[in-house]
Amino acid sequence: MKITTPFTITAADSEARTITGKIVEFDVPANASTGKVMFKRGSLNPSPVKLNLEHDAGRPIGKSLSMELAPDGNSILAQFKILPTTAGNDSLVEAMHGVRDGFSVEANVSDHAFNEDGTMIVSSADLIGVALTTNPAFDNARVSDVAANQVSETKEVSEDNPTEGDEVENTAVEDAPTEETPAVEASMKITKSNSPMMHTRPRLDFSPGKFVENHVRAALGSEEARLYVAAASDTTDNAGLIPTRQFNEIINGLANGTRSNIDAVSRGILPDAGMSFEIPKITAMPSVATVAEGGTFSETDQNSAFISVPVLKAAGQQTFSTELLDRSSPLFYNELLSNMAAQMAKVQDTAMNAALITGATADATTTATYPTAAELLGVISRGAASVYDGTQRFARNIIMNTAQWSNVMTLNNNGAPLYNVAAGTNNFTGGVVSPTSIRGSVAGLDLYVTANTAAGTDTDGSILIVDPSAYTFYETGNYTLRADIVASGQISVGVYSYYAIATKLGAGAFKNNKA
Repeated sequence: MKITTPFTITAADSEARTITGKIVEFDVPANASTGKVMFKRGSLNPSPVKLNLEHDAGRPIGKSLSMELAPDGNSILAQFKILPTTAGNDSLVEAMHGVRDGFSVEANVSDHAFNEDGTMIVSSADLIGVALTTNPAFDNARVSDVAANQVSETKEVSEDNPTEGDEVENTAVEDAPTEETPAVEASMKITKSNSPMMHTRPRLDFSPGKFVENHVRAALGSEEARLYVAAASDTTDNAGLIPTRQFNEIINGLANGTRSNIDAVSRGILPDAGMSFEIPKITAMPSVATVAEGGTFSETDQNSAFISVPVLKAAGQQTFSTELLDRSSPLFYNELLSNMAAQMAKVQDTAMNAALITGATADATTTATYPTAAELLGVISRGAASVYDGTQRFARNIIMNTAQWSNVMTLNNNGAPLYNVAAGTNNFTGGVVSPTSIRGSVAGLDLYVTANTAAGTDTDGSILIVDPSAYTFYETGNYTLRADIVASGQISVGVYSYYAIATKLGAGAFKNNKA
């Protein structure tokens, strides 16, 4: 099983062309491609690997110079040498400015288990790669040390200030080394002129290459380069020399791969064979009673039965041309696989939501479509009691659709929010519900916000009170199939996964009942 886990860069050195940081932290949960994961201490050993851009093996930007365990043994520290390519140069600049400042490890897991909250606990894995990414695991881990010396041509000007009408010419130093790498290399040094530029419009050598070079240098702090870019951008005579750049970024507001319903229940791994499996369940308890001295023991047999759980499959495919695979930029194939995985997650999470709504106990009390603060507390208190009565276990999670999430954020006491992180000093605060997070807390329950609802936004089940152990989502990893169709020069790619949902104790979920 291959997983990727993000961490954050701690240092970047543009002169030495190195990026340094922590690539994995042991015994600390993180978000991986397969969900929550935690590497146990000693589960991953340092080994030399390539550094790729955003997990694209076809876009290497460097390789490891060193990799070792931290002195405390709690993490692996690595240093990477960055290639003098356009992508390498851009990566150095992005790392130095905190734009792309995350590491994400790629590992083949050979031994793992899941804990109660569904986190994968990795006890043995092989490190196979590291990626430079925009999404680190921890927001508070940022670039801490950047040596961003600017380089290349050293500009010389007369020590005397030029008089009006004089031209300021930039002449390269004769013994400056000649390199094969582009002049826009992020590690280049520029020595500022001792004399200020006195012309409103300096004499400029306009070319696309010069513009890009000076644009990079300006981003690194060169005043000379900033003036060049300003002059080039302001002149209408050279508009055709100002390039329009295409970012390797794709906008996607249709899916994100979040599985809030699944995160709110327990997790398990499917058995290795069969399209169904059985779980034993106690249906009757043995009896124990108070009896008189010498009295007959109470005797009632314990009974059990099996619940049968079907194994389901989610699958999808797309067929496209070899030209689209080979010549697209940004890479179509990578985006396709990412979107297929997101759609897979949506299908699975929607199925989990439907199972919870089907199995849940309906509230005997009806409420408004969007409950008031008092009505919401009533739903939660009745739900907690119902779950405990039905399972002898406590409800721990609350699931809301986005409409109910929106409503909770509006609840207030004379204008003071009842559920808001900004109201920490407010005596009325009943939890944390934030517009910037789909996780929080409401009246002592952990909040999970979902857009993957089987029902509409205003129906029964838009609020669910859940004991996570009463429902279990079983799965294996997602699989990818690729077939090359030689006759037509097309490629067919399909993804599929097997999963199962076990309703162990239906009463372990409680749903709202709207009026």
